[in-house]
Amino acid sequence: VQLQASGGGLVQAGGSLRLSCAASGRTSSTYGMGWFRQPPGKEREFVAATRRSTYYADSVKGRFTISRDNAKNTMYLQMNSLKPEDTAVYYCAQTKINTDSYLTAPNAYDYWGQGTLVTVSS
Repeated sequence: VQLQASGGGLVQAGGSLRLSCAASGRTSSTYGMGWFRQPPGKEREFVAATRRSTYYADSVKGRFTISRDNAKNTMYLQMNSLKPEDTAVYYCAQTKINTDSYLTAPNAYDYWGQGTLVTVSS
């Protein structure tokens, strides 16, 4: 499975961006998919994930929306009301684990995209 993330860029605080993650290869609509981010100088952190349900980090709840188009093998992250603290490299990931229980854990994921930089200016 190969994952290609795109859609990052520079945006002012309060603005919006939509990230995309295109999956190719031996992927499946039953696999869980997630977004993680790594702010400058910090550890990678969970942002959002989806499989049977959707899950969000508290810091993005109400502002970000995760979705997927299984026909296109593509996952999205709509980011609204962006804040400077959302600045990070955003990674998409996919897991073959057949449960929603571990979707917030980076080490549950089998495949990772290359990352796309989101910069939010104040």
